[in-house]
Amino acid sequence: MVGQSVPRTDAALQVTGKSQYGGDVHIPGMLYCKIKFSDKAHAKIKRLDVSKAEALPGVHAVITAKDVPYNVFGMFIKDQQMFRTDSVMQFSDYLAAVAAESVEIAEQAVSLIEVDYEDLPIVTDPEAAMHDDAYNIHGGDTNIAFYRHIETGNVEEGFADADLIVKQDLSTPGIEQAPLEPHAAVAYVEDTSGDLIIRSSMQKPFELAGDVAKAIDWPISKVRVIASAIGGGFGGKNEPTMEPAIALLAIKTGRPIKCEYTREEEFMASSVRHAYRIHYMTGLKRDGTIIARQVRIVSDSGPYVLWGASTLSKASIHSCGPYDIPNMKVDGYLVYTNNPVGGAMRGFGVTQLGFAYEAHTDFCAKELGMDPIAFRRKNLIKDGSKLPTEMKMNIVTVGECLDKAIALAEKGGDW
Repeated sequence: MVGQSVPRTDAALQVTGKSQYGGDVHIPGMLYCKIKFSDKAHAKIKRLDVSKAEALPGVHAVITAKDVPYNVFGMFIKDQQMFRTDSVMQFSDYLAAVAAESVEIAEQAVSLIEVDYEDLPIVTDPEAAMHDDAYNIHGGDTNIAFYRHIETGNVEEGFADADLIVKQDLSTPGIEQAPLEPHAAVAYVEDTSGDLIIRSSMQKPFELAGDVAKAIDWPISKVRVIASAIGGGFGGKNEPTMEPAIALLAIKTGRPIKCEYTREEEFMASSVRHAYRIHYMTGLKRDGTIIARQVRIVSDSGPYVLWGASTLSKASIHSCGPYDIPNMKVDGYLVYTNNPVGGAMRGFGVTQLGFAYEAHTDFCAKELGMDPIAFRRKNLIKDGSKLPTEMKMNIVTVGECLDKAIALAEKGGDW
């Protein structure tokens, strides 16, 4: 198969417009769901009153945290709730969900839900959130949700032997994945088998089935997730969003339930790429040899961990770049804030650090007065080199890749 053009199995469906995305799914008799989102970044919930929404003609059901058999979930740490109970941690937290005869009625019902809040301190700066005197949003001893340390060699000795030490601070912002298709799903209980069926624009259907089964307290053998065609995901459709809510509404009403985010809701309620703050300190010899590198990474997790621990681990492992450095030390911190929750997005942390270590490489070359390409060639990993984890590299072709990239760049035009 290598070197040959292999047609995609869904190519004909795509070009003829027959692919069925989450928003295309329509089942006769279905109701429409809308979510009541928090309009506070951090606050206690003093009162949540859904009575006016329940009384609205055309509304079939309204559910809150009290309707969820198991209201706790999370990818690595169980620090989330499907519906918030005592407090909200970000603007997009779920408070309630409505099932109605139309989207318009569901939207009207959501507007009738009354919430009284008591404001709590809002934590937005992840580095300030690490201080001992910072407000801990989960009520624990620290806002540091996860820490990753990697070290090889002896950076102190490396810096002592350096002719020049270069320091640099870099940062990358949070980014919403912005797929053309927003999150969309339909849930219903199948008449013949009694199974719960969820048809969702979802990248991880098997994990979703487990999360929903636990939330509704059903055996996983009775929950089936069918992934629809996905109009873009990029990691942003890895986690459950509306699926547990519409599952409960389908069970409660006995009707199929459809939920589809608007673009505004998509921006508000989906996860974002983690914002990173990165500090580099690199020890150099005058001939351009890198002999020591220390990296500090602070990742903005938002109020929940989701994929943040895994993402930060990958970022930490790759943070020193494809360079042969004998002395390396990396400290990575995943920090709770009340900013939008960080989740999966293509590259899983390596994207942020790829920018950072290459920008820093250019900066180091400039400080030495050295050509940046020559500086890279001098320090690239080779067969036998080790990563910060002390993993030994074999069959290394990064030098050839660099040569090819330079040749293409110099050629210009059509690559």
